[in-house]
Formats: sequence, C-alpha cells, structure tokens
Amino acid sequence: MRSEGGRDAAGEHEVARRSAAHMWDADAASRSLGMRLLEVGPGHATVAMVVRDDMVNGWQICHGGLVATLADSCFAVACNARGQVTVAAGFDVTFLESARLGDELVAEGREVALRGRSGLYDVTVRRGDGTVVAEFRGRSRSLGRANPALEG
Repeated sequence: MRSEGGRDAAGEHEVARRSAAHMWDADAASRSLGMRLLEVGPGHATVAMVVRDDMVNGWQICHGGLVATLADSCFAVACNARGQVTVAAGFDVTFLESARLGDELVAEGREVALRGRSGLYDVTVRRGDGTVVAEFRGRSRSLGRANPALEG
C-alpha cells in the first residue's frame, strides 16, 4: 500500500524512526527531564516522564510548565516524523488535573492536519491510571529541508 508521498507504509515508519532517533538523541532538554520516547510513527508519537521531586511546585504538584514541556517534546517528535525539519509555530495547553510526585505521565500525540508546510497536532497527557492531565494543541511549520538522518 502506497501513501500520498509515494512511500509504502514500511518506508514511512522507517523515515519516522530514523527522524525521531536523530532528533531525540540530540535533545538534551528532554533527556535531562528523564523523558523516554516510547513510540513513533508517521505523524504520531508517545513520550513518557516520571514526576520527580525537583519537578513539583510549592503545592507539591507537578509544575504546569513541565507538563507542557512533556507535551511539547511529544509534539516535536510527531511533527518531525515525516522526515522534514519542523518547528513549533505555537501551542495552547489546557490543564485538567494535577500530577503528583511519582506519577508516570504519558503523552500521546497525533497529527490532525498537514497542509503544505503547516501542521496541526493534538497531544493528550495522562497519568498512569488513565486520568487526563492536559490537552495540548500544537501548530507546526516545516523549514522545507530534509532531516539530516535521511541524507545519504
């Protein structure tokens, strides 16, 4: 089965895997927060993070900026999984529940729309019990060049 771009499904998954590996290996920010890339495919990704004691605020709940960072890291992988160097044009996040020390948070991102060089992605962040902590909507813009991992 061929996709719109002419690649078969296996080829699209290989592009996603190689693109994510190249970007993720160089992502010191996500690594410093203990994030783990669990899954990647064309236009989607799953990333996890455990809330550590240095991530809680004065109310002993996970700092909202760190929940947003987890979602943003997931968004970055998802929007770069098509083999083009892509950056965030903006995002909105809505917090629905708190996360606490020791919670494992899992962010699942998916492509909603891709038109030319612009994309729209939704990321849901859940606690380990399945409770939705945050909903994130990201807007992406391709820089119009291939991920270096795909060259050569």
